[in-house]
Amino acid sequence: MTSIEELPLRPELRGKSAYGAPQLPVAHQLNTNENPYPLPASLLADLGTALAAAAQGLNRYPDRDAVALRADLATYLTRTTGEQVTADQVWAANGSNEVIQQLLQAFAGAGRTALGFTPTYSMYPVYCTGTGTAWVEGHRRADFTLDVAAAVAQVREVRPDVVFVTSPNNPTGTAVDLDAIAALYDATEGVLVVDEAYTEFARTGTVSALSLLSGRPRLVVSRTMSKAFGMAGLRLGYLAADPAVVEAVQLVRLPYHLSSLTQAAARAALAHTDELLATVEAVKAQRDRIVAELPALGLGSVPSDANFVLFGHFADSHAAWQALLDRGVLVRDVGLPGWLRVTAGTPEETDAFLTALGDVAPDHRLGD
Repeated sequence: MTSIEELPLRPELRGKSAYGAPQLPVAHQLNTNENPYPLPASLLADLGTALAAAAQGLNRYPDRDAVALRADLATYLTRTTGEQVTADQVWAANGSNEVIQQLLQAFAGAGRTALGFTPTYSMYPVYCTGTGTAWVEGHRRADFTLDVAAAVAQVREVRPDVVFVTSPNNPTGTAVDLDAIAALYDATEGVLVVDEAYTEFARTGTVSALSLLSGRPRLVVSRTMSKAFGMAGLRLGYLAADPAVVEAVQLVRLPYHLSSLTQAAARAALAHTDELLATVEAVKAQRDRIVAELPALGLGSVPSDANFVLFGHFADSHAAWQALLDRGVLVRDVGLPGWLRVTAGTPEETDAFLTALGDVAPDHRLGD
């Protein structure tokens, strides 16, 4: 049997492992930040109708520019943020993963650099490897907040072609304030990508970076329908930016990259926005419940604007992860010593998590 090392693989891929969160058959899977609530029956019925209609034309290529879907996404953004967004400012692709990959293909690549502030979304370096982009780690304070002055200084020194700001940040959960985003934009000559995959879960008073788009042609806001909309299996991500950015990513997108069925399903879901987003408050309530109950277990957390909580401290985080798994609860070991991440689920899932953690914490928390 041939090993991968025997293949003429690109040198920078040798020794790498594929990205992936564990998919294990346990009772409570709280490691991938999915929305735990199933789609409403009314949407399922409309999805059946929409997909059946789209299937009638599967012998033809889809609308390669997804014009109707982009108009619906612009309407959603305008309605929910109060910021005027037009269809020519929106681009959609197969998950925010493809959106970010296309941005790197358009604005980074060989001989160019991208910078993000770690710990942050672990796929950014993978995107960079795939596009031949050099990856530079910016850093955060010990409490995982962004030191804006230090971040601005590093951007000016490195002069990256693309800067990533994840807000709310993954895996830490905290949103970045608009003044910091504006300062980073002013510091860079490149494209600033604000990844707002979890923004619908943000605490009251958090304002989207969409409010900064006007007059900032190198600012991009990336979003997804995987989290708040509960449609992770659909794989639909999108961006909002100056129309020139949309024109730029169209230079590198694959022909007909977004299937007719995906476009139809996403449009059907957007027509049910109110029903789908009704689950957001329920998820936030469980997130806040987890945060509130951790101190009684001798543990703490990072302030979260997302649908997950980074919690600790543990003497050995992987041992704590295994102990929870042994009790039927799968959380995420994100590689930060002393910390684990749990997705806010249903009340029943939160019950199971807190019960298991109550068993685990005395033997694994730091200092015990």
